Amino acid sequence: MTPLPSLQERAINTIRFLSADAIEDAKSGHPGMPMGAAPMAYALWTRHLRFNPRNPDWPDRDRFVLSGGHGSMLLYSLLHLTGYDLPLEEIKNFRQWHSKTPGHPESFCTPGIEVTTGPLGQGLGNSVGLAIAEKHLAAVYNRSDNEVVNHFTYAIVTDGDLMEGLASEAASLAGHLGLGKLVLLYDDNRISIDGSTDLTFTEDTKTKFEALEWHVQKVDGNDVDAVDEAIKLAKLNPRPSLIMCRTNIGFGMPNKQDTSKAHGEPAGEDELNGAKKNLSWPLEPRYHIPDDVLTHFRESVERGEEMEKKWRGAFNEYKKQFPEIADELGRRLAGRLPDNWDSELPSFDSSNGYLATRASSGKTLNALALKLPELIGGSADLTGSNKTWIDGSDSFQKDAPTGRNIYFGVREHAMGAIVNGLAVHGGFIPFSGTFFMFSDYMRPAIRLSALSGYPSIWVFTHDSVGVGEDGPTHQPIEHLAALRAIPELVIIRPADANEVVEAWKVAINRRTSPTVLVLTRQKVPILDRSEYGDARGVSRGAYVLADYSDGNPELILMASGSEVSLITDAAKTLAAEGIGVQVVSFPSWKLFAVQSKDYQDSVLPPSCTARLVVEAGVKQGWEQWIGNEGDAISIERFGSSAPGSVVFEKFGFSGENVLEKARELLNSK
Repeated sequence: MTPLPSLQERAINTIRFLSADAIEDAKSGHPGMPMGAAPMAYALWTRHLRFNPRNPDWPDRDRFVLSGGHGSMLLYSLLHLTGYDLPLEEIKNFRQWHSKTPGHPESFCTPGIEVTTGPLGQGLGNSVGLAIAEKHLAAVYNRSDNEVVNHFTYAIVTDGDLMEGLASEAASLAGHLGLGKLVLLYDDNRISIDGSTDLTFTEDTKTKFEALEWHVQKVDGNDVDAVDEAIKLAKLNPRPSLIMCRTNIGFGMPNKQDTSKAHGEPAGEDELNGAKKNLSWPLEPRYHIPDDVLTHFRESVERGEEMEKKWRGAFNEYKKQFPEIADELGRRLAGRLPDNWDSELPSFDSSNGYLATRASSGKTLNALALKLPELIGGSADLTGSNKTWIDGSDSFQKDAPTGRNIYFGVREHAMGAIVNGLAVHGGFIPFSGTFFMFSDYMRPAIRLSALSGYPSIWVFTHDSVGVGEDGPTHQPIEHLAALRAIPELVIIRPADANEVVEAWKVAINRRTSPTVLVLTRQKVPILDRSEYGDARGVSRGAYVLADYSDGNPELILMASGSEVSLITDAAKTLAAEGIGVQVVSFPSWKLFAVQSKDYQDSVLPPSCTARLVVEAGVKQGWEQWIGNEGDAISIERFGSSAPGSVVFEKFGFSGENVLEKARELLNSK
């Protein structure tokens, strides 16, 4: 007589078939990973992971990231079974309209999801950011007799994750930084969509990660006790850990196990029923959860509440011993800005002449850093160029984790994912810096920050053909349009030093979505604010900089960034000729788009259709603001290598050309 499966075996099979049933009913999804990775996920979630399903935001919980987001049903099954607010009805609505179980995990949608994953490698990079966050907070706030910050970051990664270049970038930095509380469980099933990984991925992963200064172990991913022991060893090692778990994709399927057919399509009724027979699971009902299995998983609720209660008791003692730093830590974890955080920001006088906006950004950043200990970040090997160094603080290193300056190295792709991880951890306002041209390398992370509402701050300098001699490989042309196309992403391109200050204020205040700051390498004039409009208009996206029309303009000149100084000079000449001109600084489309219609009409009076925009990039998208009768001085080709002033002139960014285009536009009416 065949013995009945143990409680542990039935618990693992519950994860498998809860996932597979949902995928089958959705007629869409990836059953192979949940069925193959269920044992290692079970080992982690029941024996190691510290979490409280009744309070998913408990600050000292362990963080779990499913980097292979296509296996989302694995995570949804675990969340439901362990008692999160994810009812069975949501499991049954997998991949359906307005469900809390979308095709890939979304942090803003489902309780218990730490980060949005799906694009492979991003979750791995996020996990490095989460681990940096824990290490920094622990170094700053823990005391020898009270460690109020003490948690691990775990991630399940896949063959596909490790193929991505992002993974190598992030793993390299994690090893260098000695992130000992980062543990990756590698679902080593050796299958990708195209077939066996032998087609493309034959590197020695163990040796590679060891060379990157990781602790690496190999185990049978179907052996819960072996995975458990490996996690125990990983938690004791001062290096980040990779546990290579040899698994079987589509475990139990009679024909599809260990094949690519198990990866990205429902099993099919016959195959699913065959798997259930193979694993002694009832064919009906669907979504079967044995009572004792549910009771077993729901022990997580009481266990989690007890862990959080113990932590809160320790934190209360901590507050008695260290009230000031406890208040600061509590404020940071709650995401509250301190009082008067913007009280000592610089103000720039036009008598100071010309200043690159990257330089005024650096000054503003440092003024903010004095008031905001949560401000942390760095650059992709361009710290001096991006002006992203926080004075008075060290760099964050393995043996100096209190530093607030992160040297990311030439790793833009990983930098983006890591900054997002810092943003979602809690307790930080993270930023990154690189040349605007290399936003292309970061676009997936930037897009995910907008999709998920992460308060990441993306600092990009060298914003146009004004870069000059480096030539077209380093001169952004289409990049403003490309980032403006991302929903929910606010891009601010300030015109001068005082607009930079206001742009940073906007970015700091935006705690539920990301902000891009686009800054010049070349110096630009500091506008005389006794003559021009208040720079606080930046917060509204666009504002009237000067009005030479008594409120009834014949012509509207608008620009962003360094080109604003061109239209201010041209406007004075036109006004002297008796032409009614309104000058508009237009640093942010998204911020302007959400203003009231009355405000928008005050900046861009509908009666004035002669509108000229001047911007050193493609025209694409400006039509919504200049209308069908407006015109643009833009760049519709790649740049050229020459001194920046020469390149600007050759592309038509001169006062003379602005005047010529403005007069042509007026004469056409």
